[in-house]
Amino acid sequence: MTKVYTGLDLLRDGYWKQLKGLRLGLLSNQASLDNKMTPASKVISEQLPGNLKAIFGPQHGHEGEDQDNMVETDHSRKYDLNIPVFSLYKDSRAPSFDMLDLIDLLIIDLQDVGTRVYTFITTMLYCLRAAAKSGKKVLILDRPNPIGGAIVEGNLLEPELYSFVGPYRLPMRHGMTMAELGLMFNSVYKIGCDLEAVKMQGWRRNMIWPDTGLRWVMPSPNMPHPDTAQVYPGQILWEGTNLSEGRGTCRPFEMFGAPYINTKRVQQNIPPEALSGCLLQEILFRPTFHKWAGKPCRGFMIHVLDSMTYQPYFTSIALLQAVIKEHPDRFLWKDPPYEYEYKKMPIDMILGSSDLRKNIETGKEILEIKKEWLSANQNFLEWRKPYLLYN
Repeated sequence: MTKVYTGLDLLRDGYWKQLKGLRLGLLSNQASLDNKMTPASKVISEQLPGNLKAIFGPQHGHEGEDQDNMVETDHSRKYDLNIPVFSLYKDSRAPSFDMLDLIDLLIIDLQDVGTRVYTFITTMLYCLRAAAKSGKKVLILDRPNPIGGAIVEGNLLEPELYSFVGPYRLPMRHGMTMAELGLMFNSVYKIGCDLEAVKMQGWRRNMIWPDTGLRWVMPSPNMPHPDTAQVYPGQILWEGTNLSEGRGTCRPFEMFGAPYINTKRVQQNIPPEALSGCLLQEILFRPTFHKWAGKPCRGFMIHVLDSMTYQPYFTSIALLQAVIKEHPDRFLWKDPPYEYEYKKMPIDMILGSSDLRKNIETGKEILEIKKEWLSANQNFLEWRKPYLLYN
C-alpha cells in the first residue's frame, strides 16, 4: 500500500520553515491531525512557538462538538495556547477584518468528504474572499478526497440555488480535494487571493479512504466512518424530507427510514440498475434525537459492496422516487429554513435543481433522469483539469 502524507505531515516535516516570522491563523477541527495523530494546532505550535495567534472553526465547531443545520457554535478560547477560537458558523460564516488583523497568513486544514453540500468547502471559499480583502495570504494543507478523485456524479448546481451548501456549479460528487477546490474558487470567482497549497505525497485520484493507510477521524458528528462518506452524496437527500437520515443512530446516512415506510413495497419500485455495487438491508431503528426521535422507523441500511460501481446519488434518487410513489400521502418535503436560506425549499438546495425535484415527484423514468447529467459530468471532468494537482 502506498503511504499517503497529508499537507500537515509535510508542514511538520519541513515546510514550517517557510512560515518563520509570520503570525499564523488556523482553520481546523478535530480531524485535522498528522499521521502521528497530533492536532494541527500542536504541530504548528511545536515547530513555530508563539506564531499561532488565532484558531478558526467550521460548522460543528473546532472540536466537532455541535450537531447539524443551523446549530451554531460560540467563539471560545484555546487556553493551553492562550489564543482565541473564532467560530465561522455563527452570526457570520466568514472571518471578519478584526479576526484577520491578528494574523499574516491563514492555514486551512480541513478534511472534506467529496460532496458538494458539505459546508467546509463553502467556509474555505468565504475565507479566501475575506483574506483577499484583508491582504492576507492563505495556505491550504491538502487532504484526500475519501471517496476518490476519479469519479464524479450528479447534475451541476444551478446558479439560482447557490448557497452555503452549494458554493459553485459542481456535481454532487465532485472528485476534487480541498486544495484543488480552493484553486478553482480563486480562479472562477476572480478572488485574487494570495493562495498556496501544500500537496499530499502518495495520493492518487483512484484512491478511496482505505487505500490511503490513514486513520479515519470523523470530520463531523454524523460522519463516523469512511463508509458514511461513501453513501453521503446520495443519502444527504433525506435531509430535505420527513424521513430520518439516521441522525440519532450509530450509522447516520447509511441508515434511513420513517415509521410509515413499507420496505418491501418500496424495494419493489427500485430498478436493479440503481442498486449496482450495493445491498439494501431492511432494518428497524429508533432514533434517539432529531427526526422521529424515540419512534420506531422502518427503512434500510445501505451496504457498499463495490465502490467502483456504486453510484450513491443515482441510488438515493431511485430510493427517494420509490418512497414518494409508495407513500404519497405520508411523504413530505422539509420546509425552510435550511442552512440560512429561509425561502427556498431545502431539497432544491440539496439537489441543486428544482426541475430535478419535479421530475422525481412526477415519476419521470429514473434512467432518463440520470441521462440528463451524464454529458454534464463529462464536460465537468474536462473543465476541472486546470485545477487538478494529482494524476
